[in-house]
Amino acid sequence: MSIRCIIVDDEPLAREGLERLVNEAGFLELAALCGSAMEANRVLSEEQIDLMFLDIQMPRMRGTDFLRTLEVKPQVIITSAYADFALEGFELNVLDYLLKPITPERFLKAANRAREVLAKGGDYFFVRSGNGFEKITFDELLFIEAAQNYCALHTTRGKFLTLSTIHALEEQLPPERFLRVQKSYIVSVQKIHSVNALELTIGEHRIPVSKNYKEALLALVDKRLLRK
Repeated sequence: MSIRCIIVDDEPLAREGLERLVNEAGFLELAALCGSAMEANRVLSEEQIDLMFLDIQMPRMRGTDFLRTLEVKPQVIITSAYADFALEGFELNVLDYLLKPITPERFLKAANRAREVLAKGGDYFFVRSGNGFEKITFDELLFIEAAQNYCALHTTRGKFLTLSTIHALEEQLPPERFLRVQKSYIVSVQKIHSVNALELTIGEHRIPVSKNYKEALLALVDKRLLRK
């Protein structure tokens, strides 16, 4: 499996170093070297890119700000000389965070992770929980509940709290599998047990359904309703 990637970094020496690592990996195909977010945006709009190695501290537009402008994102590995932006990067669901100077071993570990995710179609994401990062698969996620600046992810393994908005999490979920049913709730369609005009149930959890989202939910139920 060949993975088409781009390198986005304003420093020529950093681009050259990453280019060597990409070429040595064997399964990465370098599509472009970009010195700015604007250059990267042009490449992403014209070509199919699977993976982006992205620096954060760049002139005119930071790498994380650039990510927020993209509606359709490739898998992203942050490359930075600063550890301070790690939390912000993972909140944007980046695949990995490489601190410069990047060793070949650490680079290959991140690249292999990208290959695994792309081969599986990206069926999981990471959230910051406690002092580390928790891997959440789509299959185990029951629903998400927003509470002030935090979100609670209810899974088959338990509940995980993360400092994130529900909108940011919604962007990471496949819309055919997850549905917003209220301002503060996103549910797994497959995990719904019952539905009425006011609420739905997932296991022992009763989740309110607001009128703004009820039409989409009932349309989904009607679509899957078994009729005689």
